[in-house]
Amino acid sequence: MDHPLPTSPTTGWQPELDELAERKRIAQEMGGAERIARQHAGGRLTVRERIDQLLDPASFLEIGSIAGKAKYDETQRKMVDFMPANGVFGRGNIDGRPVVIFGDDFTVRGGSADASIKGKYQMPEHMAGEYRIPLIRMIEGSGGGGSVKTIETTGHANLPGGIGQSSGLWLCAQNMGKVPVVALGLGSVAGLGAARLAASHYSIMVRETSAVFVAGPPVVERLGEKRTKMELGGPEVQIRAGTIDDAVESEQEAFERTRRFLSYLPSSVWELPPRGPRSDDPERREDWLISAIPKDKRKAYSMRKIIEAVMDKGSFFEMSKGFGRNIITGFARLDGWPVAVLAGDPLYGGGAWGAAASRKITRFVDLAQTFHLPMVHLVDCFGFAVGLEAESTGTMRHAVTAVSAIHQSTIPWCPVIIRNVFGVGGGAHVPHTQTPIRYSWPSGNWGSLPLEGGVEAAYRAEIAAADDPAAKLTEIEERLQMMRSPFRSAEAFLIEEIIDPRDTRPLLCEWANLAAPLRTPGQSFFTMRP
Repeated sequence: MDHPLPTSPTTGWQPELDELAERKRIAQEMGGAERIARQHAGGRLTVRERIDQLLDPASFLEIGSIAGKAKYDETQRKMVDFMPANGVFGRGNIDGRPVVIFGDDFTVRGGSADASIKGKYQMPEHMAGEYRIPLIRMIEGSGGGGSVKTIETTGHANLPGGIGQSSGLWLCAQNMGKVPVVALGLGSVAGLGAARLAASHYSIMVRETSAVFVAGPPVVERLGEKRTKMELGGPEVQIRAGTIDDAVESEQEAFERTRRFLSYLPSSVWELPPRGPRSDDPERREDWLISAIPKDKRKAYSMRKIIEAVMDKGSFFEMSKGFGRNIITGFARLDGWPVAVLAGDPLYGGGAWGAAASRKITRFVDLAQTFHLPMVHLVDCFGFAVGLEAESTGTMRHAVTAVSAIHQSTIPWCPVIIRNVFGVGGGAHVPHTQTPIRYSWPSGNWGSLPLEGGVEAAYRAEIAAADDPAAKLTEIEERLQMMRSPFRSAEAFLIEEIIDPRDTRPLLCEWANLAAPLRTPGQSFFTMRP
C-alpha cells in the first residue's frame, strides 16, 4: 500500500498559519504605539499589561485574539487595514485556580461601541456562569454601550433592549447568584461600563486615575452642570455613595486586592470556601481585651483592633470601609476557615443603623449567604439611627430590609455582644430562625431603649413631684442601671453565656470548626442582586 509523503514545511497550511501569526501580531499592538504611550502617560497600564500582572505567569489563554474590523483591497483577498476589537478576554489562573477575565482596551477607540464586538463582552459572562468559575472585569471606557458616532456608521439609532439588542446586563445580574465577580474601574468609566462595574460582588477604583459616572462631564455640562471628572465621579464621590466598594492607590494594589478577595470564596456557589493556612494558634488569648471596653459608656473604642485580635493574625480583609461607616464588613479566617465579619463601629454614630449602613448590611449578608460563609457578628448597635437625616434618607425602609436579610439567611451565625444592643436593629444581631450560639462580654449593655433620655419621659410625673428633680433623676437611673446588669439577664437565660473577653478567639475558632460541616453548596433560595 502506498503511503502519502510527509507534507513539506513550505506547503500545506503554512501560508494560512503565517497570516494567522501576522493578524495576532497586529492585534497585540492594540491601538498603536502612540495611543499606548498616551495610556502610560496617564498613569494607566494597557489591557494586556493588566492581564499579565493579575494572572499567574503564562496562564492566560486568549479567546477571540484576532477579532476586530478589517479592510481588504479590491480583490477582497488582501487585508490592508485592521482594527482589533477593544476588548480582550480569555481564561487564566489566580493562585492556581481558573478564572475568566475580560478587559477593555482604551487604546482602541477609547472603549466606544465603534470598535466593540458584542459577543466578546457577553461570552465571558456565559462562560463564567456555565463553567462555574470566577469572573474578573477590567473596565475602562463606556464598555461597548454606545457612541454618538455609531449612528452615522450604522445609519440608524440603536433601540436599547429587545431580541438581539440586550446589553448583557441581565447576564451580569444572573452571575451574581452563581460565581464570584470582581470589577475594576481602571480609568474613565461611563454608561454601560459603569453598570457592569457596579454589577459585581466587589468593585475597585484607582485614586487619581479612575472616575465613574452614568454620563461624563460633556453630557452633564449640556444639562447645565459643569463638573470635572473627579468632581462628578471620582473615588471620593462613588465610595461615599456606595456605588463602588473600595479605592486603592495603584493598579497593582487593585490586582492584589482582587486576588485576596477571591481567596476567601469558592469558585462558584456549587463549591465551598476553601480552608486557608492554619498558622495562628486557635487558643491564643489577648490579655489587653479585658480592658478594651471603657467602663464609661460615653467613651468609644476601636472595634477594628478587636477584630484583628480575635481573628487569625493578618487575615481580616475589610470591604466598603468608606461607606456606611457605622458598620464594619469584611472577610477573615478562624483556624483557617474563611468567615464573614459584621461589626458595629462606635466611632461613627454609636454603631446605629442609618440608611447607608443598612444598605451595607443587606449587601454583605447577601454576599455571605450566596457563597456559604458563616457569619461572626461583633455586636455594638444602638438600634436604628434617629433624627431628621435618618428620616429623610429612608432609614426605616433600608433598615427593615437589612433586618429581613439577616432573618432570611441560612448560614451559621455567631454573635459576640461587645457593648450595646438596643431596639429593632439590636434585636437582629442573630437570625430568629436559628438556635443561637451567642456570647456576651461583661460590658454588654442592652434593652428596648437606652436609659439615657428615656428615664425623663417614663418617670416624668415622679421626677416633677420630687423636691429635688435632679437628685430624683439620678436615683432612678442608678436603680435601673443595677437592674439591667448583664448578669441579671443571664439569670433569666436571656443571654446564653457571658465570657471573659480573652476567651473570644478560642471560642470563635471552636465555633468555626463546628460550623464548617454545616456549609451546604448550591444556589441560595434568593439571588443576590447588584
